[in-house]
Amino acid sequence: MLKKSIVAVLTLVVALVLPATMLAQQAQQTQQSSTPAVTDKDIQMLRADIRSQRKQIVAANMQLTDAEATKFWPVYDAYMQDVQKNADTRVALIKEYAQTYDTMTDAQALSLVKRWGATDQAFTNTRVNWMSKFESVLPGKKAALFYQIDRRLSQLIDLQMMSLIPLIQQ
Repeated sequence: MLKKSIVAVLTLVVALVLPATMLAQQAQQTQQSSTPAVTDKDIQMLRADIRSQRKQIVAANMQLTDAEATKFWPVYDAYMQDVQKNADTRVALIKEYAQTYDTMTDAQALSLVKRWGATDQAFTNTRVNWMSKFESVLPGKKAALFYQIDRRLSQLIDLQMMSLIPLIQQ
């Protein structure tokens, strides 16, 4: 089981690092030229890939019975739609940060940080609000396992994303 989990986490890291590295290289190219290298379509495709890989990792680690899977996956899909709303807000904040990076005022910087914090809180609220729904379709330990996996995947994605965003210039 541990070996399977490690393989799943490594799969996600590779899946995130390679596209993220490509995005970072494109961003560097953008700085050198005036043509935007990463489009909204690119971002949408990358996010769809991450969602798919995330679902595969959850499936590989949950070991659901057929009866549990029948109940779990519709709840998971609805949950991920809620999570997606929070992710959309993050993407918008990142775009705003990128657009104002060179000209950002103190007020804009503080506004971005506060809104980022509110988005983090919204993610937490989403998880808490969905707990009872997962608990109604899974035994307690499996529901807890899902939350551990979900949290770790979110943290890996956040870490990768944050590693690509430059710190604010003073």
